[in-house]
Amino acid sequence: MIEYKQEYAYKCRMDFLTTSEAAEYVRLGERKLYELVTSGAIPCSKVAGKWLFPRHELDLWVLSGLARPAGMIAADPPPIMGGSQDDLLEWTLRESGSGLASLAEGTARGVDRLQRGEVIAAAIHFHGDAISATSVDDANIAAVRAMPGLHDAVLVGFSRREQGLLLPPDNPRQLHSLSDVLASGARMAVRQPGAGAQMLLEVLLSRGGAGHKDLRRLDPPCLTGPDLAAAIRSGKADCGIASRAAAKAAGLDFVPLLWENFDLLMRQRSYFLPSIQAVVGFIGHKRLKQRAAELTGYDTTPAGHIRFAA
Repeated sequence: MIEYKQEYAYKCRMDFLTTSEAAEYVRLGERKLYELVTSGAIPCSKVAGKWLFPRHELDLWVLSGLARPAGMIAADPPPIMGGSQDDLLEWTLRESGSGLASLAEGTARGVDRLQRGEVIAAAIHFHGDAISATSVDDANIAAVRAMPGLHDAVLVGFSRREQGLLLPPDNPRQLHSLSDVLASGARMAVRQPGAGAQMLLEVLLSRGGAGHKDLRRLDPPCLTGPDLAAAIRSGKADCGIASRAAAKAAGLDFVPLLWENFDLLMRQRSYFLPSIQAVVGFIGHKRLKQRAAELTGYDTTPAGHIRFAA
């Protein structure tokens, strides 16, 4: 965990501009810039008595007011957070007063809806062997870079989540890895294609030289992590992959596999909308850290950081 935090801090070091640099960057006089600062109309931060302006935030601020010719004006998307289900995120949407509803259908479906303008943002956690362990980009950033329909994407960090095997209390079949699951013939609850947990399962199977045909699967797939946990709790399945928080909520045992980035993906024009700003402002609050600790399996170090902007 310490290694991750150091690496993350390095990757997310922002480019801050001074007042004179920011005024030149956005083509405004310093006096006008100070007026915007005073009215709270421009993103900035006061450190040791000096105003600093994050360059990425200034880019988004300018783009948020972009005017388009008639016939090209993009309608605001509906106030819905699509993508992956997450208990901490759903709590945040409520507690922040964002007014956003949640439509949890998995990472890939959330991205599809975002590209079609059917949701304002999507919660994502990609996995894939195509992403090298030595790559500069992690799986989420690499996936967003490769999306041709999201040339104006912004990726906001929400948390790191711990993913692993969910098991009945006391782990009666003594399953400690995916290899144990395959060798024992245990029935595994799975997620729908395109769900982040399903991507992770496919990666792990591939690394072990196995495929879906080698897995004794529960059908139909579970649409969310809590659905998967319920299938194990009821005895329909012996195991499945989901978050530590989902395991705790269902009273299940948990065998950790890895930590993943859990991010919020949106278009640049949506970043400064009041609903998104309510979420972004709230996730930097200590209440989020407290709730994350209660749910378990979260690291909120990335919360609120812009991890990628196209």
